Amino acid sequence: MSKPISIQLYTLRQACAADFPGTLREVAKIGYKGVEFAGFHGMAAAAVARLVKDLGLTVSSSHVGMPDGSNIRELADQEKTLGNNLVISGVGPDGFKTVDDCKRTAERFQEASRLCAEHGLKMGYHNHWWEFHRVDGRLGYDFMMEAAPDLLAEVDVYWVAYGKAHAEEVVRQYRTRIPVLHIKDGPLEEGKKHTAVGAGKMNIPAVIAAADPAILEWLIVELDDCDTDMMQAVRDSYRYMTTAGLALGNV
Repeated sequence: MSKPISIQLYTLRQACAADFPGTLREVAKIGYKGVEFAGFHGMAAAAVARLVKDLGLTVSSSHVGMPDGSNIRELADQEKTLGNNLVISGVGPDGFKTVDDCKRTAERFQEASRLCAEHGLKMGYHNHWWEFHRVDGRLGYDFMMEAAPDLLAEVDVYWVAYGKAHAEEVVRQYRTRIPVLHIKDGPLEEGKKHTAVGAGKMNIPAVIAAADPAILEWLIVELDDCDTDMMQAVRDSYRYMTTAGLALGNV
């Protein structure tokens, strides 16, 4: 069964900075069912929640700073206002240089997962490519996921492949912990920008098929940079995902 399609709004960060409400309206017009936030561009959460509801959108998830004892109550209130219970964070490459780094990163995310659970939230990890370099013979990502058993995964499938791991295998391995996938495409070459989903080298159908349909809730398009117009790439990604029968949209 196809899953609903969302957009990580970091993809449209320039448009959001210029006109956040207008960008959300365009996303809804294209047909996306959901949005994943990466900041509100000066708007209050309550105003954002009203706009999202008026546009017929759903909040699939939110990228946030690391939850800890100093911010968890405010974060939980914000996400409750949005009607969202899945928060996502990540760390830079220094978090995976050594086995001890991996273990410390895992401890941070396990504690964040515990705090989130106490406040009605689920915690997920968004990867880049550095988690898929080997540390003492193992992938840093495996070290972390083993040592943080309550942590969920938002697997960015492109960065897995860019890191020279097998995206389908990683998704299959952690399928019981993956409620959302970041769907990204591109040439898989250093220094080259992403493409619209379906226009690059990723085998998107195979990656999605590796997920557990009983666990997976959203397919979230994210593009960091493109040589083409970003809004057009967002449209083209939606068209590919929906016409190929890989995702459900509103249009």
